[in-house]
Amino acid sequence: MRSLILDPDQLVKAVASGKQRGTTPKWRRAEIRYVDLKAGRHLQITTYDATQAFTANHPVGDSSSLDDLLDEPFANWIVTTATEQTQIQAKTPTTALVSTTELTAPVEVERGHDQAKERLLPESDPVFRVLGLSDKDGKLKPSRQAKYRQVEEFLRQLDAALTDAMKSGKVRRPTAEEPLRIIDLGAGNGYLTFAAQRYLTEVRELPVVVTGVDVKEQSREHNSKIAAELGVNAEFVAGTIDDVQLDQQPDVVLALHACDTATDDALARAIEWEAPLVLAAPCCHHDIAAQLRKAPTPAPYAMLTRHGILRERFADTLTDALRASLLRLSGYRVEVVQFVESQHTPRNTMLRAIRTGSPVKGGSVKKEYDELVAEWGVRPKLGELLSGR
Repeated sequence: MRSLILDPDQLVKAVASGKQRGTTPKWRRAEIRYVDLKAGRHLQITTYDATQAFTANHPVGDSSSLDDLLDEPFANWIVTTATEQTQIQAKTPTTALVSTTELTAPVEVERGHDQAKERLLPESDPVFRVLGLSDKDGKLKPSRQAKYRQVEEFLRQLDAALTDAMKSGKVRRPTAEEPLRIIDLGAGNGYLTFAAQRYLTEVRELPVVVTGVDVKEQSREHNSKIAAELGVNAEFVAGTIDDVQLDQQPDVVLALHACDTATDDALARAIEWEAPLVLAAPCCHHDIAAQLRKAPTPAPYAMLTRHGILRERFADTLTDALRASLLRLSGYRVEVVQFVESQHTPRNTMLRAIRTGSPVKGGSVKKEYDELVAEWGVRPKLGELLSGR
């Protein structure tokens, strides 16, 4: 199999997936092919974890990364060349089933580097035209590419999290009588709100009703007009996150780029509602940053806060780490993932939380949280909100 992959003239594609019994590969999936770059032909290896894809290009002849990948305990390999396909299924650590099939017709080898990525919602979708991301012909406006990429990556995170939560029974399967209820706290201009509604209803064919909350009356008026134009089941209200009242508990709570402690307000309400699924992309971590400027830095960490830019970045990390801990203590399974690449937006961290109903066992998480707060002399806003309820 290695020799087939290392043949740059014949390999079409190699794919590794699955895991051998009792093992866990570093990657969920891997794909290998050759691409022609300005610097010449390279072996391109794309690896996938639970949420992201990582692509690296290696000069022909450099097999070290391939050898590392071959050492991973994948259960299945499929290697396609121009004339045949070989499949290997690992049965035990020392045995495997190997089958080779000749192709009925030669496959044309594609070496192009830039391949069109399948979009969850194409740029020509009516929702993007109404939102102003695409023109009247359904072409993405050059100035809106970053926003479109942000929406696309958010939908991927939502899709994966919702699939996981529904499969595990944490989020109920919606019906026409009881649709999936999504609330977006800090909806702003509603880009992500409408994209989520459109994707879940049109692509996944789930009955959905969304509610958007924003403190600005202008946002309510704008989004209500957009909802009417699209003809979607959505309601928008003007008010604070603390004041919003719902007739029924939400299934999904979104808080995407709510500024500073507004994210804490949103997480506190989600916990109060016992929302099964929460997606939060924090923004502008001013609160903890301001506290770090006033509090003495514990030894030996002075270098982390001596320079302003490092102090701000550390404040971001500390804030979201404390939020994740508080969510775990409130009965959620939490993942902190990259929302979108940093070149598209610096606000690219997402807290993805699924309610289990059972706080973490043992006192280690609470002990770590208390010690971290005491060590740095900070008072997390979310901690104060939860202690007052």
